[in-house]
Amino acid sequence: MYFSFIIPVYNRPDEIDELLKSLTEQTYPEDFEVVVVEDGSTIPCGDIIESYQDRLSISYYNKPNSGPGDSRNYGMRAAKGDYFLILDSDCILPPDYLSSVAAGLEKTYVDCFGGPDNALDSFSDVQKAINFTMTSFLTTGGIRGGSEKIGRFQPRSFNMGLSKKAFEASGGFGNIHPGEDPDLSIRLWEMGFESKLFKDSYVYHKRRIDWSKFYKQVNKFGKARPILDSWYPAYKKITFWFPTLFCLGFVASLILGLFVTPFFLLLYPLYFGVLFVSGVLKTGSIRIGALAVIACVIQFYGYGMGFLKSFLKVALLKQKPQEAFPELFFRK
Repeated sequence: MYFSFIIPVYNRPDEIDELLKSLTEQTYPEDFEVVVVEDGSTIPCGDIIESYQDRLSISYYNKPNSGPGDSRNYGMRAAKGDYFLILDSDCILPPDYLSSVAAGLEKTYVDCFGGPDNALDSFSDVQKAINFTMTSFLTTGGIRGGSEKIGRFQPRSFNMGLSKKAFEASGGFGNIHPGEDPDLSIRLWEMGFESKLFKDSYVYHKRRIDWSKFYKQVNKFGKARPILDSWYPAYKKITFWFPTLFCLGFVASLILGLFVTPFFLLLYPLYFGVLFVSGVLKTGSIRIGALAVIACVIQFYGYGMGFLKSFLKVALLKQKPQEAFPELFFRK
């Protein structure tokens, strides 16, 4: 099997340098190719790509900005591989990443897989806290790469594998962003393809964000979910409502605490206390444990309110998603 790494990049030459360096350190004994797609960047990474020409089989394409999903499709159309490995430019790979992927496919072949993400010691404390809250069972139920207990696994495009056969059959990613990865997963399922979590094929995901950017990101995630539910009602889950219910429950508990009983309000500090302890045990840092609580609040509020706003507009008022939330759709 010949693998092609597909990497869209937008104004991130430093990031792509770190990722390409980690690709040169792969222990996988066979050849593979790297396809980098510059998505209309004003700060191109051509010089970085040139410096790796003698160490990697690498191709570099420059195209007008049309979003990460369309850029991944562009790269897969240009690639020579039988199997595409899709990464975000802010990822760094452990040396055995590709060997792990090959072993996973040899053991249980699937046309689409996803892997978890992790944090390097060199990441900032905020990055580590965000990584924890985005992957912890206490906050996301493990659906972002830590567990297969909640239904079928939906790979995320920061660390995703897709066969050439599945790409050609599905046409690849749509123009919604975020949400293009679960959209593709569901379309693949409906076409008879299977997806799987490869727990050992993890990447180090930098999540190049501060608190403000994190809020905007999770808010968009929340807005995208009711749109996906309207497209694929058979795949709705009550768990998608949890962040919204968490926020509305806090308001209700506050009112009850003022006029009836503080019992329900006390459940919130109890939950955050458990999250804090879990964060400390996981990361070995009291500071990161505390920052994880902040990240959780931002995550639940951002996602929950985005979900509620989108549900009201798309599900109840029947507005067209492209008109209600034009910021979620790229024009090809």
